[in-house]
Amino acid sequence: MISIQNKWTLITGASSGIGEAFAHELAARGSHLILVARTEAKLRALAEKLQQAHRIKAEVIVCDLAEEGSPNRLYQECADRGLSVDILINNAGFATYGLFEQLSGPRQHEEMMLNVVAVADLTHLFLSSMLQRKSGVVINLASTAGFQPLPNMAVYGATKAFVLSFTQALWEENRKRGVQFLALCPGSTETDFFNVVAAEEASVGKRATPEYVVQTALRSLQAEKSYVIPGLMNYISSQMSRFVPRKQMLYIVGRMLRTR
Repeated sequence: MISIQNKWTLITGASSGIGEAFAHELAARGSHLILVARTEAKLRALAEKLQQAHRIKAEVIVCDLAEEGSPNRLYQECADRGLSVDILINNAGFATYGLFEQLSGPRQHEEMMLNVVAVADLTHLFLSSMLQRKSGVVINLASTAGFQPLPNMAVYGATKAFVLSFTQALWEENRKRGVQFLALCPGSTETDFFNVVAAEEASVGKRATPEYVVQTALRSLQAEKSYVIPGLMNYISSQMSRFVPRKQMLYIVGRMLRTR
């Protein structure tokens, strides 16, 4: 893993949850930060706190990455400010819960734009300069949801399967060119995720802390892994799809996530 000290890290969805935990941990290790989210007040409060506590630089960029063209606008804003991104953490994302045809079509479209399109676009935009420097890190937030289809969370599961596959492919493409990729695949975590989903039944298993998830990710970068699943039980449940027939797996997951 590249040295974090005095490097610039861009974190999407930085105002809370895993994104905020990344910001705290990387600032403590001496990284400068580009904090990206939709809520300016939270970002500015976080930036001020981290600058005072760790004497690092922190830039705030307000951006809704579910909007068409927003990754390009974010990239251009970084260029206009003279910011060179050494570490990219594509953390922003959300889920919807319920029967596919009953959920809002526009909302599910936003889900795909944020969880898939923004991740691919930002990776494409920032990767070129990393390759030129032969140095860089990209962490993409996948999920244990990416290892099998999710009835009642069909779009979310599919987006995270994309992120997992996409990131592992780029890990292989770039592992000898100086840029590390990691797909971070947490299970249920103590964040605002389930408040946004508005369905407690979407939470499966014991919830990890964001800090634990972040520490696991950084250790996995040191080990040059292509993906990591924080927590033993999360790992075991995610690997079940390798051994259980797909029809049976769908039945099991469908019962776990059925609407109530």
